Amino acid sequence: MKSKSEIVPHSLIENKIVVIRGHKVMLDFHLAELYGVEVKVLKRAVRRNIGRFPRDFMFKMTDEEYNILRSQFGTSSWGGRRYLPYAFTEQGVAMLSSVLRSQRAIFVNIQIIRAFVKLREILSTHKELAFKLNQLETKVERHDEEIQAIFEAIRRLMAPPEKPKRPIGF
Repeated sequence: MKSKSEIVPHSLIENKIVVIRGHKVMLDFHLAELYGVEVKVLKRAVRRNIGRFPRDFMFKMTDEEYNILRSQFGTSSWGGRRYLPYAFTEQGVAMLSSVLRSQRAIFVNIQIIRAFVKLREILSTHKELAFKLNQLETKVERHDEEIQAIFEAIRRLMAPPEKPKRPIGF
């Protein structure tokens, strides 16, 4: 048997996290694949426990969202679908482990949650770097102005003194 960390590689999970409506989510068919169940089994488990999945845990995609997402991936390998997919936020994914009661679901869930946490840490680091870069740019701009003023002062000091003009008529 594979170790817990080998069930699903982190890179595979990270590639299945997408942003819809400003939320990082995973789609029902991706989750079903990772859990090793059919999409209809996953959806049935969710419907039977719908009270565990408020809107901030799971939502149904619109036609437009689904078409935009499909166009980002070019030719779709998802095949034809009768129903629009559900998108699960990090909290919704965590809740799935309570409705899909297999050992694989538990292990995969742990890996998915770790992938969401890693993604959040990366985004946080990028925000900090962007802030520090902005501060550095401001300092450099201020220093550029100060250095320019110093060069201007040096040029004035290096310029030969102007000769006094002789009055006309002498």
